[in-house]
Amino acid sequence: MQTEITNNHLLIRLGCPLACLLVSLSVQAETPQAATVVLDCQQLLDVESGKMLQQQQILVDGNRIQAVGKNLDAPADSRRIQLATCLPGLMDMHVHLGGQSAPDIYIKEFQSNEADSALTAAYYAGVTLRAGFTTVRNLGDSYNSTVALRNSINRGETTGPRIFTAAKAIGTTGGHADPTNGYRQDLMGDPGPVDGVINSADDARKAVRQRYKDGADWIKITATGGVLSVAKNGQNPQFTQDELDALVAAANDYGLSVAAHAHGKEGMMRAVQAGVTSIEHGTYMDDEVIQLMKQKGTWYVPTITAGKFVAEKAAIDGYFPEIIRPKAAAIGPQIQQTFTEAYKGGVKIAFGTDMGVGPHGENAQEFAYMVEAGMPPLEAIRSATVYSAEMLKASADIGSITAGKYADIIAVKGDPLQDVNVLRQVNFVMKDGRVIPLD
Repeated sequence: MQTEITNNHLLIRLGCPLACLLVSLSVQAETPQAATVVLDCQQLLDVESGKMLQQQQILVDGNRIQAVGKNLDAPADSRRIQLATCLPGLMDMHVHLGGQSAPDIYIKEFQSNEADSALTAAYYAGVTLRAGFTTVRNLGDSYNSTVALRNSINRGETTGPRIFTAAKAIGTTGGHADPTNGYRQDLMGDPGPVDGVINSADDARKAVRQRYKDGADWIKITATGGVLSVAKNGQNPQFTQDELDALVAAANDYGLSVAAHAHGKEGMMRAVQAGVTSIEHGTYMDDEVIQLMKQKGTWYVPTITAGKFVAEKAAIDGYFPEIIRPKAAAIGPQIQQTFTEAYKGGVKIAFGTDMGVGPHGENAQEFAYMVEAGMPPLEAIRSATVYSAEMLKASADIGSITAGKYADIIAVKGDPLQDVNVLRQVNFVMKDGRVIPLD
C-alpha cells in the first residue's frame, strides 16, 4: 500500500550515529523491576487451544514466562498484579514506524534528516507498544532507522516492541520503492541496488546482500505499483520473473524471508511463483492467485485499515497529490472484500495494518474489519499471535502465553471473543518481562 513515506532522499546510509545517540538519550527504557512477577488473571485466552481459561496465574521471572496455571508457587516477595482478561502480546506484521501519513508528508522528505527519522521511529514505536503490540515487522524505512532502533531496544536502551525489520524496500526504476519518483530531473539521479532500486537479476542479488550487510531481518519488495508512490499505475507488475527468482534465491541463501507488496494479479502470480513468504495487500487477488498461494504455502497480510484510510483521504481535496487520488479511491475500498475471499479460500493470514499510512496506535481497528469481513474473533486474534509468530519463524519464543516463551502479555477488560473491539482499549502491557507505563 505504502511507498516510503518518510525521509526518502538517499535512503540507504549506514551512519546515523547522531540519530542513534539521540534516540538512546531521549527514549529510555523503564527502571528495573522485581525479578519475579505474578499476574493474577480473572481469565486468560489460550490462543493455541482457543479456550478462555478462568482464574489463571502467570509467573514471570526475568523476561520469560516460568509457569501458567492455578495456585502457582511463587516467591513471597513477588510483585502481584491483578488483571481482567490476559492475552499474548499482539503482533502487527506490516508497519512503517518512520512516519505517518499527512498532507505535507511528500515535502517533509526534503526537510528531514537521519536524526529526524530515528527519533520519529522511536516515538511511534512507543505508541505502538502502548497499544498492546509487542512485536512488529517494519516493512520499509529510511536511513536504516529501524535497524538501529531494533538494536537499541534489544540492548534495553529504548522502549519499543520487538522489531523485525526489512530496512529499505527493494523496487525497480520508477517502481513503487524508487525513492526518487516525482522528483525534478536534476534531483532524480539514477539510484541503484544499494538504494533499493534494481533492473536485473545481478542487481537483485546485490540489493539483497546489501540489506543483509545492513542488518535487515527480512527483505521487502514492491512486486507491483503502489497507491502512495508518486506514479500513475498502482497495480502493474514491476519485476521480471528472473529478477524475482534471483531476489528470493539470494534472500534464502542469507537466511532471509521475502515480503512482497502487491496489488495486481500478474505481479502477485510472479512473486508467489518465485517463493516469497508473504503477499502484502493483495488487492486484486483472485481464485487463481489463492490456489497458487495455498499450493506454495504463501502468507497473506491484508492491511484493510490502510485501504479504508486512503479511500477516505482520497475524497479530501489536497490531502494527496492528484496523481495518487484515483489509485487510493479505486484500490482502498477493495481490500476488505479481497480479505473475505482469501479467508474463505483457505489462505494463511497474518495480521497487518500498514500503520504509518493510517495512524500509529490504532492498529487494533484491523480486528474489527476482519471480523466484519467474516473471520471469527478467535481467528483474528490468532492471526496477530500464533500465526504471526509462525510466519516469523519465532514460535518458540513468542505468540502465546506459554512457559518458556518471552513474557509479552497484555490485558483488557471484557471478553475479546465476544467483542473484539475491547482490544482497542488495552489497559496493561508487559513486554519482555517489563511492565510498560501506559500514560
